[in-house]
Amino acid sequence: MSGEILRRAELRFVNGTVVLYILRGGDFLHTHEGITLVAVAEAVAKLKRYDFEGRYDSARAYPGHVYFVPDDTMISAAAQELGIASAADLFGGVVPYAFMKTKAMTHELVDIEAEVLPGYTVFSTSAARTAATRLWAHGAVRVKHPLASGGRGQSLAAGLNELETILEAVSASDIAQHGLVLETNLREVRTLSVGQVILGGLDLTISYHGAQRVTTDNKGRSAYGGSDLVCMRGGWEALERLRLSSEVRTAVAQARQYDDATRECPGFMASRRNYDVGQGMDSTGQPRSGVFESSWRAGGASSAEIAALTAFTQDPTLTVVHASSVEEYGDGIEPPRGAMVHFEGVDAKAGPIIRYTVITRMSRDPI
Repeated sequence: MSGEILRRAELRFVNGTVVLYILRGGDFLHTHEGITLVAVAEAVAKLKRYDFEGRYDSARAYPGHVYFVPDDTMISAAAQELGIASAADLFGGVVPYAFMKTKAMTHELVDIEAEVLPGYTVFSTSAARTAATRLWAHGAVRVKHPLASGGRGQSLAAGLNELETILEAVSASDIAQHGLVLETNLREVRTLSVGQVILGGLDLTISYHGAQRVTTDNKGRSAYGGSDLVCMRGGWEALERLRLSSEVRTAVAQARQYDDATRECPGFMASRRNYDVGQGMDSTGQPRSGVFESSWRAGGASSAEIAALTAFTQDPTLTVVHASSVEEYGDGIEPPRGAMVHFEGVDAKAGPIIRYTVITRMSRDPI
């Protein structure tokens, strides 16, 4: 059933054009991430009743309104050159400075009541040592490279020797340009996702909560395995109609507070907002919860977001859609019935992998 919902749409329209804007070099569009992004962009075009014209070509004149699907959060200057004037012009987000699109944006607050985990963003090795010294009062410190994703680019430092080893592996110029994130390490951590998507021209907003899947990649490492989302028709307040656990209610409140703060930033705009909220215990046994990453670009959960948008568009009586984006490593994996498979094969970097989206439940009443 969900596969039919995901596929049901005409292919050619004249209201405008959806194009991919690719910032990553090489053969990104031939990777499992790139191929999935193409599937997301094609689905967006069908929803908006626009043509899909593939990768953006500055030498071409596109008919009608041009809607961009970038592979990363855009910087204001580049967005302005493309004619992106509002969130209605792209699936993703725009920020004024490069560091704001990474984990580096999140930190300075360390209050236990803060909406983020105790931590700091630093731009020098000396600042990293100072930050770690303050955080060691809560136990081991997790050091994150802001440009890394999928749980990679992270290391633990329980003391100065371990921290120095981590810092030696990163150039001073890299730290100065992109920063490093240091935050309290959590045990028994669970990552919840809270987000919202507004697709210009549809007069439709969806908000969701969900949880990330953790899987094992082809090298035996823990990796992102997709997201299970509970999507509601409407803004943030729509989530309040769901029966939420106290942990999820806390995550939603913290994500909303974080999102409210972004609106105070001049030059910020986004049609897609996703916040990862980490919940667990610090080394003293104190429960912790807070936003540790924000995303305003098409991401791992986006195929599920678009699947939910499609379902809501095709059935105006729906109020709740459960949709999942799934990434599994290895050979011979059978997707569930009704799934929309985006990639199944051997990726040059990841190895054998399958990526698919499936709608598991739809309802006309909040549950």
